[in-house]
Amino acid sequence: MSEALLRVSKLAVHYGDLVGIAEVSFEVEEGAVVALLGANGAGKTTTLNALAGLVRASGGTILWRGERIEERSAHEIVARGIALAPEGWRLFVQQTVEQNLRLGATALAERARLAPLLERVFSLFPRLAERRRQSAGTLSGGERQMLAVGRALMSDPKLLMLDEPSLGLAPSVVDTMYETLGRLSAAGLTLLIAEQSMELALEIADRATVLQTGRTVLSGTAREIAENPDLHRAYLGAAF
Repeated sequence: MSEALLRVSKLAVHYGDLVGIAEVSFEVEEGAVVALLGANGAGKTTTLNALAGLVRASGGTILWRGERIEERSAHEIVARGIALAPEGWRLFVQQTVEQNLRLGATALAERARLAPLLERVFSLFPRLAERRRQSAGTLSGGERQMLAVGRALMSDPKLLMLDEPSLGLAPSVVDTMYETLGRLSAAGLTLLIAEQSMELALEIADRATVLQTGRTVLSGTAREIAENPDLHRAYLGAAF
């Protein structure tokens, strides 16, 4: 693999006196699938939000292709090629499926690319094509998650970040979602997947980083992490 697209070093996010994350460090190499693992409350969502520019870093650095971006706005970060697919409930529920997807393309400099990107999303998620005129609020949980991923793909990112893509979904829908992520990875898209389900994430990931109470406690290849006896301690909240 080539040099890291993304380098996160000692990243911290504070909400007043509350610590969202204290010291998170990891790298994402171009073309890789990296899993960000941890129990509920470990800091996965806060980390992704900081990388996406949705919350401001209180300390540490975020390097994207060698450029520091921790003080960039969310719009600037999307324009540089980083997109976040949040949990599937953060949609514009009064807007149609197609309108939500088009909103994901706001940062595109070349509007001529919108139509082929829209068709790519409909090819990946045929159910969204069937429901393109429906309001997002009428979709099932699985369909909303598809739409969240599809909307992120509409910015044509170089790095797609996903926050808990399996959360609350039926097993068959989870299988479909991860099959689609595998296709995206095979096509060369770099993925950073925050997951509470370590089994799912480690099955698709090349590398993984484990968070506990806002800190990086383990990093390595997916196999190394899966075989590390400290992994379950991290999920149980035991101190390292």
